[in-house]
Amino acid sequence: MAEVLILSDSHGLAKEVATIKERHDVKWLIHCGDSELDFDAEELQGFYRVGGNCDFDIRYPDEQTIELDGLTFYITHGHLYDVKMNLIRLSYRAEEENAQVVCFGHSHIAGAEQVDNKLFINPGSIRLPKNRVEKTYAIMRWNDPSNIIVQFYNLDGERVEDLTIHASL
Repeated sequence: MAEVLILSDSHGLAKEVATIKERHDVKWLIHCGDSELDFDAEELQGFYRVGGNCDFDIRYPDEQTIELDGLTFYITHGHLYDVKMNLIRLSYRAEEENAQVVCFGHSHIAGAEQVDNKLFINPGSIRLPKNRVEKTYAIMRWNDPSNIIVQFYNLDGERVEDLTIHASL
């Protein structure tokens, strides 16, 4: 089973990022920006990462498009696409990249939603969550694109069950 850990908006929490990374034995790691760490920080090694509006290291790209085990992921922070208003501009950009999975942050609101042939995942924030008390991150697992599960975890590694979704792309 393929697994990717998705994190965003850690805002300087280096130790917590390292703990989460060590806690889960997953093949891939994504950070959707606002880590506020240097691009080459040890805690971020192994992560596909993008810059957010609070990241000042110019080595961060604004976006990345990657393929992981048969799925195309588009990764961005979200501030350049007005994700606090709606996901329309982000969806158009993901379409341009032929992405099936869209990973973003910026709003600090945890959630995942399938819209047509795209799965949007915002892991929330492990520092300053909004709309919930739990500080969250996500893990997406799949055997094939028709059998996807996205589970959210709190900072202590406990599942946040009401955020779990199943998707089929």
